[in-house]
Formats: sequence, C-alpha cells, structure tokens
Amino acid sequence: MFSSKSYLERKTGPYGVGRLSYLQSLVNEYQNTDDDDAKTQIIGNLANFAYDPINYEYMKALNVLDLFLDGLEDPDDKIVEFAISGICNACNYPVNKKHIIDNGGVKMVINCLSRPSEDTVLSAITSLIYLICPETKTEIVSLPVVECMLRLSKAKNPKLKNLATIFIEDHCDPSVVVEAQKIQQRHFHIPSTVSS
Repeated sequence: MFSSKSYLERKTGPYGVGRLSYLQSLVNEYQNTDDDDAKTQIIGNLANFAYDPINYEYMKALNVLDLFLDGLEDPDDKIVEFAISGICNACNYPVNKKHIIDNGGVKMVINCLSRPSEDTVLSAITSLIYLICPETKTEIVSLPVVECMLRLSKAKNPKLKNLATIFIEDHCDPSVVVEAQKIQQRHFHIPSTVSS
C-alpha cells in the first residue's frame, strides 16, 4: 500500500519523528556503524522504504540511491541482496531510473546476476527489465546478459526460470538469443568418443 502525506502526518502525530528524520537517522547509522549485522538490517529497512513513492523525495535528499549503488559492490552478499532490492523497488520511478543509469548502475545490476543468492538474482533481473530504455537497451540485452538469461531460464527455481524467460521473450532480439544458444552449445559440447 502506498502512503499519502496526510496519512503519514496522522500516523506520526504532532510530536512523532517524521519520515525524513527517521530515514536520516537510518542513513547516518548505516554510514557510521562498524557492526556488519546492523548495516545489513539498516540497508534492508531502507530497501523496504524504497517501494513507496512518497519516500522518493526523502531518498533523493539523503542520497539513498547512492547508498544502494555502493552496496551493490559490497563484499557481503546480504548487503548486496538488500541493496539490489532497494534498487529494484525504486527504479521504476523515472527520476530514480535516470539516477541509477547516470551513475553506472546498469553495469552494477548486471554484475548481480552472478551472485549466489537467488533473491539477489531475481531483483537484478526485475531491475534490468525496469531499466531498459533506448539509452540502456544495448547494454542490458547484450550477448553475455542474454546468455546468462538462457542459463537462468533452465533453473530449478520456478521464479528464476519464469522471470528469465520473460526477459528473453519480451526484451531480447531473436538473433541475439540464437547466437547465445550457439555459444552455449559450443561451451557445453562434449565430443563423442569414436572407437576404432
């Protein structure tokens, strides 16, 4: 459910902590803590706030998208998982989408396709679908990405399988799909043994 400003004001009351102040405290704590568990919890909370457009103005003021982009390159897989979740929640909004694209986010999201967490990969695929536009299409539906999607379309996890299939069917040029299939066939080709 999306929130309205009047709903947030009623919920917070005249003496409560406002949304901007609360998000500011989360960002400050994330940036100042050395506790990895706390960082993970905080970026997860920020990712949850990224789904609601009412928060986008606050997120922009606090550079939360930059925090998510930085999180995509963190060595901790849980930080990456929550960072890509935040990107996924926010990137369908045009201003956020532009910010992600302008700051090298497409490449970082593509890199998330090879992470071990299935949730990270699901959020990365969804983010790439939202980030496709004339400016990014060549990079997002490039041969290496299509080849990766073909592999994911054979995953045991039905969510991965279905989302990768949708990506291929809705966004990929058939000639690139054929080329990716040929590469996979060459890569996985096992020559038959000929006995003399």
